[in-house]
Amino acid sequence: MSDTTAISSDTLGTDDLEFLARPLLGFFSTATGPTPPQPRPVWFEATPEGEVQLFTGPDSLKVRRLASDPRASIVVATPADERERWIAIAGPARVETDGDAARDLATRLAERYWDLDDPTRAQDLAEILADDWVRIVIRPDRIRRLSF
Repeated sequence: MSDTTAISSDTLGTDDLEFLARPLLGFFSTATGPTPPQPRPVWFEATPEGEVQLFTGPDSLKVRRLASDPRASIVVATPADERERWIAIAGPARVETDGDAARDLATRLAERYWDLDDPTRAQDLAEILADDWVRIVIRPDRIRRLSF
């Protein structure tokens, strides 16, 4: 797509999934009523089913906010030295408490974002895997994208 107008849909296409497979940071936000969103940078993965998942601690602010309002969003953009492209995904999020699935996700993401042949990064991953984690899974009901 080469358009300077944002395009909307409710499903992730093949081009979206390829873009989201890159090691880019996403900026995750929860709905917080009258409080403005407080985006946080996160690692994420788009699933073949068209959902987006990330891992976080079971007692994190993200999880606490989702317990009171399940609406969430993630925005992913290209680095500044590339042509502009972004995708914004919004929809209901659920918290999956299967810690093994969350650790598997953390491992896949570490392999995407880090060079695990680097002993420091390998140790970082080992420390991550020693903790408790949950997955947040967003089911898109609105997707906006732009590229030019």
